[in-house]
Amino acid sequence: MLTCSRWGTPSSQGLFQDGDVIIGGLFPLHYQPPVIDHDFTKLPRYNPCTGLEYVPLQYIYAMVFALEEINHSTMLLQGIKLGYHIFDSCGRPPWALQSALSLVGGDNTSCNSTNPPDYSSGHGEEIKDRRGGQSVPMIIGGASSITSQILSTVLGPLSIPFISYLSTCPCLSDRLQYPNFFRTIPSDIYQARAVAQLVIRFNWTWVGAVVANNNYGYMAVKVFQEEIQGAGVCLAFVETLQRENIISDARRAALTIQASTARVILIFTWYTDVRELFLQLAKLNVTDRQFLASEAWSTSGDLVQNSVTSKVANGVLGVATRSSAIPGFESYLRRLHPIHHPDDEFLREFWEVEFGCSLHLSSSSMPSSPVSTLKSNHKSNILTSNPPVMSDQKASLSHCNGSESLKKVQNLFTDASQLRVTYNVYLAVYAAAHALHSLLCPIKDSPSENNISTCSSPKQIKATELLQHLQEVNFTTPQDETFYFQGADIPAKYDLVNWQKMPDGTLKIALIGQVDGFALHLNESAIQWITGFNRVPISVCSEICPPGTRKVSRKGKPLCCFDCIPCAAGEISNKTGSLDCERCPLELWSNAKRTACIPRQLDFLAFNETLGITLTTAAVTGVTVTTVVFVVFLHYRHTPVVRANNSELSFLLLVSIKLCFLCSLVFIGRPSVWSCRFQQAAFGISFVLCVSCLKVKTIVVLAAFRSARPGAEALIRWFGPGQQRGSICLLTCIQIIICTIWLSLIPPVPRQDLGFQGSKVTLECAMVSVVGFCLILGYIGLLACTSLILAFFARKLPDNFNEAKLITFSMLIFCAVWVAFVPAYLSSPGKYTVAVEVFAILASSYGLLFCIFAPKCFIILLRPERNTKKYMMAR
Repeated sequence: MLTCSRWGTPSSQGLFQDGDVIIGGLFPLHYQPPVIDHDFTKLPRYNPCTGLEYVPLQYIYAMVFALEEINHSTMLLQGIKLGYHIFDSCGRPPWALQSALSLVGGDNTSCNSTNPPDYSSGHGEEIKDRRGGQSVPMIIGGASSITSQILSTVLGPLSIPFISYLSTCPCLSDRLQYPNFFRTIPSDIYQARAVAQLVIRFNWTWVGAVVANNNYGYMAVKVFQEEIQGAGVCLAFVETLQRENIISDARRAALTIQASTARVILIFTWYTDVRELFLQLAKLNVTDRQFLASEAWSTSGDLVQNSVTSKVANGVLGVATRSSAIPGFESYLRRLHPIHHPDDEFLREFWEVEFGCSLHLSSSSMPSSPVSTLKSNHKSNILTSNPPVMSDQKASLSHCNGSESLKKVQNLFTDASQLRVTYNVYLAVYAAAHALHSLLCPIKDSPSENNISTCSSPKQIKATELLQHLQEVNFTTPQDETFYFQGADIPAKYDLVNWQKMPDGTLKIALIGQVDGFALHLNESAIQWITGFNRVPISVCSEICPPGTRKVSRKGKPLCCFDCIPCAAGEISNKTGSLDCERCPLELWSNAKRTACIPRQLDFLAFNETLGITLTTAAVTGVTVTTVVFVVFLHYRHTPVVRANNSELSFLLLVSIKLCFLCSLVFIGRPSVWSCRFQQAAFGISFVLCVSCLKVKTIVVLAAFRSARPGAEALIRWFGPGQQRGSICLLTCIQIIICTIWLSLIPPVPRQDLGFQGSKVTLECAMVSVVGFCLILGYIGLLACTSLILAFFARKLPDNFNEAKLITFSMLIFCAVWVAFVPAYLSSPGKYTVAVEVFAILASSYGLLFCIFAPKCFIILLRPERNTKKYMMAR
């Protein structure tokens, strides 16, 4: 029979306890792999792994502690003792794979070249080593996702259940690809979602990201972006860190963080990478960034105790693997001593590193421990023939005196204040025990059995059945928590932690909330930010747009980078960060700040405004001048200039012009029902009276000159003073009838003109029907045109003072004013429509007054020598 050893497998580096059922364990106790001797002329030889990690060592004893609890339990696996085979994977997937195969195969260092191992038992057969060694029905391990992927893939065909305590890759949730994989730590998807919820909750819209250059980092960024989609959050940058180039990558990431305007930085990578990044940030004196931590480094004692970290990373807010107390575990750790565990190589190495002394134990000098022993073939190699290679430094250490104790030691191994991954290991052991209990100790429903579970022989364990029972475990932990698997996963639960600076300048990790599934429970008042208590950092690309403005994206920039544009007149935004402005209803208008719609101010041509005062002054001046002319004519009523061409018509014309001036005042002021009706009637009747007088005066002039011809004497008799007064009365009555009918049927009414877009709404006299107004204007225009034509024909009549010329000029001005009035009236907005009409009334009134009466007043007052009959009759 040929004796051999598995090449490169650290078979001697393990912790072993025999039992009826053996649970396998894989932990990365060291981080520096050994150097393998490839000399095939002799037995393989290796230098042990170095670089002892205290935290994984705590994981190992959490597994041992849990198994001892279960072995002493009266509720689980009565009559069945659980043992363990625990190997150090040295943080390398190939070593983890070799150790796992050793566990599954029975871990026998002797082999028969003619009888190769057979692992086909995983397909429903009993799990045992075909060479007689004891195999394991399940393995607890996998400190990295890549290790778990490899182990689950290899052990999958054997249906060996594999429970990880630290593998978080979402890919491992795929039951088709990894049907035998389970884990007691949530998938990374949930922590990325939790971080996204924190970002959204605190309104951080401009966030930088530094992630590991692997699936862990890329997955985190992908899930984070999916969660923030539609929440107005953007990534300012994404920097990656690769462990092989950590110094240069950390330097590049630190420069990016320094140059970016993002004040909140998300970091998804391993704590050793974060340590280098913080070192580079400290060199650049970047101390004002708020960091969001993933569970990979949020509770790293190495970082918290680092002086550089306290300078750069005060106020870190992070997601951490949920913590829970394990009663009795801390005292169990502090009671550990190599004297009680002489065969425990892990504890021996820890003891020598921690206390700086050397242990020389042998099987003869130390009593064997009933709890932890090595296999006999391993003992002989370790303690006698093949001791581990020791460095010169270790050889020079003094011997331990036996008084060393862990009772007062404070380090990562003895610290049980916040058990996170350690608690996951503890849960994994209990999950395995409950699955075995469900398989081996089913409850009998028979009355004769009194519902007492009877455990069958462990030799009947079948991998597929155990896998099924593990999938269906549902139990209450000793901490009164319900535990069950959802496929490969457990319900997502995290702690939210905050790094807070103590008065002495050191950092502590404070629990400030929890994440339960998708629910975020956070005590915001307990958070210490990088800016101090109760001052949430601001991290935005652009300041949020205040009410009264809207966001406009910057060309070529992310959506979080924008400019704020004030809303246009008549539009508002009453919320911060509005994308669009809302238009106010017609009866309302935006206020000066564009934040609210307010009632539009009533606007009309008022007496107290500049335009109203101007027009009123012009109207009053016209009335005054007309009155003065009337008085002058009345005083000189017996003079030839006044008596010429019927003085009675001149006085009536002056009265009508005065009425025209006065009617313009009716258009000024707040429109009312009666003012709307009266203003158009007064306007129409006054001007018809005025134009009728001019028309009759023109006819009189023509009749007077025509009567001088032979045979035409009767013409003047037929158009005497009575006929003149009757003609004026008739022409005026026609306008009165038009106005009466119009105002009786469909009169103008005061109404708000909402069509004009502005802060003011015009109160105007609205024409319900424009027919009446057109008839009034049309009739005035007809009389004016007739008068103009008659005056035009009489302009060259022989006379030293031909009044027809004056009437011609006045009617030209009158017609020009009202022709220009129509387009100006139709195009003027709001109250200016009324102003245009008032201006036309005043302009035409002044034209009639000055064109007809100014020359006569000039003669009466300044050239009295011409105010004689002789001068008037002279040719």
